[in-house]
Amino acid sequence: MAAATMAISGISSRTLAISKPLITLRRSRAAVSYSSSNRLLCHRPLSSRRLLFRNNHRVQATILQEDEEKVVVEESFKAETFAGKEKEPLEEESNTSAFETWIIKLEQGVNVFLTDSVIKILDTLYRDRTYARFFVLETIARVPYFAFMSVLHMYETFGWWRRADYLKVHFAESWNEMHHLLIMEELGGNSWWFDRFLAQHIATFYYFMTVFLYIISPRMAYHFSECVESHAFETYDKFLKASGEELKNMPAPDIAVKYYTGSDLYLFDEFQTSRAPNTRRPVIENLYDVFVNIRDDEAEHCKTMKACQTLGSLRSPHSILEDDAEEESGCVVPEAAHCEGIVDCIKKSITS
Repeated sequence: MAAATMAISGISSRTLAISKPLITLRRSRAAVSYSSSNRLLCHRPLSSRRLLFRNNHRVQATILQEDEEKVVVEESFKAETFAGKEKEPLEEESNTSAFETWIIKLEQGVNVFLTDSVIKILDTLYRDRTYARFFVLETIARVPYFAFMSVLHMYETFGWWRRADYLKVHFAESWNEMHHLLIMEELGGNSWWFDRFLAQHIATFYYFMTVFLYIISPRMAYHFSECVESHAFETYDKFLKASGEELKNMPAPDIAVKYYTGSDLYLFDEFQTSRAPNTRRPVIENLYDVFVNIRDDEAEHCKTMKACQTLGSLRSPHSILEDDAEEESGCVVPEAAHCEGIVDCIKKSITS
């Protein structure tokens, strides 16, 4: 009996010794990511499991083909933040419930599947027709911002809640995408009837799908748009690497020069929520410069869509400057918290 007791005690002590480092690893809540560009391992702390799931699915959604080089938005394009207000990783609840984590994984899994399906169709139809592919992409990319504004206007009509900053930023994003579309049209991307027919019908379906998603779960709708914008960023970045020298010898379209170098750039600054106004002023000398700025625009859209997935985190760049002036004068009116979509409203009504 004494021998058995001693054996059990020895096993328990060894089990405890093994479990201690495991507990320490769990408490670190960190992730190690691999960067294909510099072949380095990067240690990056995570604030929650939700952020980990989001990052994993976002990377998967931006893959064009298995044998192509992967492009990461943050490594290729870094924006200037507001002076004295460097952007920090968004703090999220660490006690995310298992059910909510499952919902997030389901939403992002559906988004990745839909995005990959559309990418495969475009790869098949437009493998050797670059400008036509860009025309279809830009026709589709501007649709979700119309859908977001439609739902927000409906909420205002019902008197549920008002999001002035969201309306301003989403309109500025649609204005930016519209000029991308005009540039592709000037380059001849819409010359075929089939391309116009396909783009318009996909856009129509995409509009009603986005309205439905935005009503049910804005987080899911914003993540889907982030997937689309990430794919657009990759597409333009790879095009620049493949055809950069040729593009430098071609003139810039007039609409691009007017949009990027005009005197009124308020809306151009408005959609770039990660940087202060007047900190980005493009120089357009040839077609290469045009596509560089279109690619950088898509990077800004990605950042904005990612920020929108956290409730109440989106602010107009110009509103932030106005808030700074109000803080100095001591006149700050706090915003009331609202539920975000039907799913969030139901969850809050159950838990409150």
